[in-house]
Parts: sequence; structure tokens; C-alpha cells
Amino acid sequence: MFKVRLFKPVDMFSAIKLASETLPEQYNPSLFNYFYETFPQGFIVAEKAHKIIGFIIGVKTNPEYVKILMLSVLELHRRQNIGSALLTQFLKEISIENVKYIELEVRTDNKKAIKFYQKHGFEITKKITEFYQNGEDAYTMKRDI
Repeated sequence: MFKVRLFKPVDMFSAIKLASETLPEQYNPSLFNYFYETFPQGFIVAEKAHKIIGFIIGVKTNPEYVKILMLSVLELHRRQNIGSALLTQFLKEISIENVKYIELEVRTDNKKAIKFYQKHGFEITKKITEFYQNGEDAYTMKRDI
């Protein structure tokens, strides 16, 4: 059984380690602290046996708009509804923010992630060429609240 909760500063190193193990992009560790300080309700973790096994990070970029920046679950714990639980909790946390829509980017070849987001009401709105550090393209996906 896993638990979903708001991120705490003590989770920082675990979240950074998880991101480096599961996400193709390499992020400067200071970004995680910046995102937490900027929009703490947008940083949510999943834990099992007191170990961080997944997280979601989003930021509010203007009064009507939230952007999901990262969603990650350890490979061993995928396909157990952890990503869905993280996204659901994220939506609950931002519901009091009066935002109108959520947006994110996803690699055009990441079919599993695209299907996951579509299952949760997101639609592809545009393609961005050479969006990622390695030159890969991304889709922008959007969902109204």
C-alpha cells in the first residue's frame, strides 16, 4: 500500500534521486527547491514503507494556468495507479486555486505517457520541435478544470 501526500523538505534528496533514475532529462537539483518554494501545493509525493516511489511537480504560472513539469514513478511501482493517485491529489490541491486549465509537455514518442494523460482528460494541442535537451520533439497537452 502506498500513501500520497504533500512534499516535505526532508523528501528533497529522494525526489532528486528518483528523477535522475526515471526521467531522461537531467535537472539541476536547485530547481526542485525552487519549485517547492514557489508553489508548495504543486509538489506531491507517493511513498511506500517510508520510501519515495513517485512524485508530481507543477507550478502556477498565472492566475488561470497550472503547468505540470514532472510526473515520475519508480519502474518497479508502475502500473499500480500511483501516477493516477498523484495526478488526482494534484488536481485536488489546485482546485482551490481557481485555475482554468492545466498544461504539460510530453515526448512525442512516449506513447504510455500520452495514453495516461489522455485517460485523465488531457488532449494534444500542439507539437514543439526540438523541445528537449537531446533535440526530441514534444506534444503540449492541455486539460480544462
